[in-house]
Amino acid sequence: MRILYAGTPEFAVAGLDALLSHGYDVIAVYTQPDRPAGRGRKLTPSPVKQRALEHDIPVYQPASLKGESAQTELAALNADLMVVAAYGLLLPKAVLDAPRLGCINIHGSLLPRWRGAAPIQRAILAGDTETGITIMQMDVGLDTGDMLIKVALPISDDMTAGDVHDQLARLGGEALIDALKQLSAGTLKAEKQDDALANYAKKLDKAEALIDWNKPATELDRQVRAFNPWPVAQTLWGDKAMRIWKARPGQGKGVPGCVLKADKDGIEVATGNGSLILLEVQMPGGKRLAARDFLNAHNLDEICFDSAVTGQD
Repeated sequence: MRILYAGTPEFAVAGLDALLSHGYDVIAVYTQPDRPAGRGRKLTPSPVKQRALEHDIPVYQPASLKGESAQTELAALNADLMVVAAYGLLLPKAVLDAPRLGCINIHGSLLPRWRGAAPIQRAILAGDTETGITIMQMDVGLDTGDMLIKVALPISDDMTAGDVHDQLARLGGEALIDALKQLSAGTLKAEKQDDALANYAKKLDKAEALIDWNKPATELDRQVRAFNPWPVAQTLWGDKAMRIWKARPGQGKGVPGCVLKADKDGIEVATGNGSLILLEVQMPGGKRLAARDFLNAHNLDEICFDSAVTGQD
């Protein structure tokens, strides 16, 4: 098969790697235009583009696929199949119909549970005990196409979004190869989604990272894990924002936001129900530190963090 691959972030690299390692003919890669990154704001190619260039694969970076010229260019590649993974651009019907076998997507959720841009984080925030990968046939809807392959991944109580991301990326590559093998063998079966079971995984907003200490500890623990590595949960300490990289729920009681105890085991803060024990934190301009190391330079006795939620949805 002549395969087009469309993807942008690190999550999508695993799918491309899987295709290349199994000898599939990837005739071109589509990825978003280079973006400014780092302190110097230097234009930086996407992780998928970097991998494609390493393998001398032609790269296309249209700002949109809605225009006739971009669609004509894609159709002229005469692909049998287009594989999409976190590409980040809308695929119009003309693009979906261009490859002989259409377009399939590597989606980081057990559809139809979470459709949209942030299925990993929304699953953790909701307290889901499992997520997974769905290989689906794409249509004009938002992650509404028929499901082809589903692979589940348990979400343990200590997994961050970064942990889930890395495991799903690997599973996505494996599931993609499974789907292509079944496609070639004629054994691949499509299953309709039940729209009634679908939830919208909206894009993350930095404002969501602000901790509201009036919420239960279990909910705040999920917030910390869901927003690691981005945008990272934070709490207001005076006029500064302390980032919380790692925490766990506790059983302490007190005024929400107030430090109950601060020692080598962590910084225990009262919440609306139970307590949250901060294990790894970071101040603006500083390094990520284990709580015990942070306490060597900061006194948190009788400190209360701000529970303001200004700017949150």
